[in-house]
Amino acid sequence: MSATSQTTLPSLRGRIGCDARSGHYAVPHRYRLHLSLSCPDCLRIAVTHSLLDLGDILPVTLLPAVPDGPGGGYAVLRPLYEASSHQHPGPAAAPVLSDGWTGRIVSAHPSDILRDLAERFGVNGPVLHPPRAAEDIEALGQLCEQDINEAAQCAGRLGIDGSAHEAALGTLLGALGSLERRLTGRDHLFGDELTAADVQLWVTLVQLDTVHRWHLDAAAVHRIAEHRRVWAYARRLAALPAFGDHLDLDGIARRHHARCQGREAAGAAVQIVDWTAARTGTRSTRRP
Repeated sequence: MSATSQTTLPSLRGRIGCDARSGHYAVPHRYRLHLSLSCPDCLRIAVTHSLLDLGDILPVTLLPAVPDGPGGGYAVLRPLYEASSHQHPGPAAAPVLSDGWTGRIVSAHPSDILRDLAERFGVNGPVLHPPRAAEDIEALGQLCEQDINEAAQCAGRLGIDGSAHEAALGTLLGALGSLERRLTGRDHLFGDELTAADVQLWVTLVQLDTVHRWHLDAAAVHRIAEHRRVWAYARRLAALPAFGDHLDLDGIARRHHARCQGREAAGAAVQIVDWTAARTGTRSTRRP
């Protein structure tokens, strides 16, 4: 969970209910998503929105790649935040699910928004949270956040000592190794169909190659790229319109460089996946 998500949790974590008695209930065209595709949480929501084919009933407003407000927020979202939380102390951050009937925010919590899209709006779409895989999907989410995202950040941190670097890199490589084994002989993580876990892992791999790689040395990136099945899986999903059409590579780069205070390392030059080719269906990889 990001720091901005933690900031918005106390007052802006409403849910979509089952019927009119819940206050917020699923009605076509009542709600709107506000997303920046350079943000990993927003990217997950955008991919999920497309997989569920919600474009006709739940519109999306796309925000600039780089936030223009204080604390990583957006000036255009400030009126929504002020209407929803008087003198809201945190940034006016995305993602946001807003209610057009009240002019207020329903939720600024990514996980709740994702579940409500799947369980309240996408009832006729693919089952992204199958009950049989609930625990596995939750475990995969923790692996993505702790053993890939956090480990990659730690391994690339400026001034980290050698033992801490190796420990973090070992955690990251161990996670990729477990995914490599899981993807042996299968196209998706759990069964024959896409689930929410596939969406989260794909966004995590995009971040690993387009953001975290900039702060890793070339040797580390070589070792990361050796997990061929994992990266083939990432390219395969990028070729699907629901995934690849939302991939804003320039925006991700601009957002990263606008907020990053770390130092570029040798691994920055070693791109693992040619995402531009992948999202047009061309299976092309730049291998270190």
